[in-house]
Amino acid sequence: MTSKVGVIFSSINDEQVPELTKVRSKGSIPYGGRYRLVDFALSNMVNSGITTVGMITNSNYQSLMDHLGSGKEWDLARKEGGLILLTPYSDESEALYKNRLEALKGAMAFLKKSKEDFVVIADSDAVYKLDYSKVVEQHAASNADFTLVYHEHDCGARREYIQLETAKDGKVKSLDVNIKGSGVQKYYINVFVARTSFLLGALQTAISRGYTSFSKDLLLPSVKAGRVYGYKLDAYYCSIDSLASYFKANMDLLNKDVRQEIFGDRDVYTKVNDAPPAKFTDTAKVKNSLIHDGCLIEGTVENCIIFRNVKVGKGAVLKNCIIMSENAIGENCKLAYVVSDKDSTIGSGRTLAGCEQQPYFISKGSKI
Repeated sequence: MTSKVGVIFSSINDEQVPELTKVRSKGSIPYGGRYRLVDFALSNMVNSGITTVGMITNSNYQSLMDHLGSGKEWDLARKEGGLILLTPYSDESEALYKNRLEALKGAMAFLKKSKEDFVVIADSDAVYKLDYSKVVEQHAASNADFTLVYHEHDCGARREYIQLETAKDGKVKSLDVNIKGSGVQKYYINVFVARTSFLLGALQTAISRGYTSFSKDLLLPSVKAGRVYGYKLDAYYCSIDSLASYFKANMDLLNKDVRQEIFGDRDVYTKVNDAPPAKFTDTAKVKNSLIHDGCLIEGTVENCIIFRNVKVGKGAVLKNCIIMSENAIGENCKLAYVVSDKDSTIGSGRTLAGCEQQPYFISKGSKI
């Protein structure tokens, strides 16, 4: 049986969604009414039999810490192993890490203490379900340096990606770094497996030689040596790399097939937050929406994700909206394609509208 330890990046690529990460790390972005993005990578690890997980933090991680707590919701509140928050500083200075390689250098002490043979490293910026143990099994069988998880999709040219080309046996033949996506291709989803001893050696070499890029200085040489394999994620996957993709990922939950794929056979764990059931008055009209605990709905809600403790006033009409916790929507409001962050208040009679590719965003704690 292969033993494995996990490492999760909670704050990599925060700059991609500045609207949502101004007050929180990317991993703590709310999703689907009751979850955070970090829940998916963390639940994948727990469901894959990983009982020691290091969480690499950076700035704005108070919300993340509040959500994770001791890790008991993920069965990671343990005397040995469990959930361990790792310093956001690199080993070489007191400055926050600037890139993925510096962050991994800062996690070396954690990896050196671990007794597991393999390490699974994942970002917390996407919605997907994956049994990491299968990736580890393939990695062990191939005796590779790295096994990279990829997904075939059209990234829409939203940002730069790492694109793979693989042979029939799964070996990565080429790896193109920082390219603009075009059409359906094999894109690395920032999940990889390596032997713990190998990764530590590679990181030590990176330190001694002054390397600065994980992909260019560590991955590319292994690809050229024929020591990198790919593992295909053949299931639902949505990366949160813009406000539009965040909107899409939430709206996808209104499709029952997507809900079943994400939440069907394996649990997605999250912080428990007890609240009374949602209340719907005789003036409420709700269609194809997810309404969560503690809500009071008096108006019309259609194709929306409504988080906990939201009030929708009489005569208000919400269509294609994502309304986060503790929002108050006044009477006779008209909202379409709106993403409203937590603790916001929208006064009576307001009309706000965006579109699918550019939702109208309301910052946390706003009053309109």
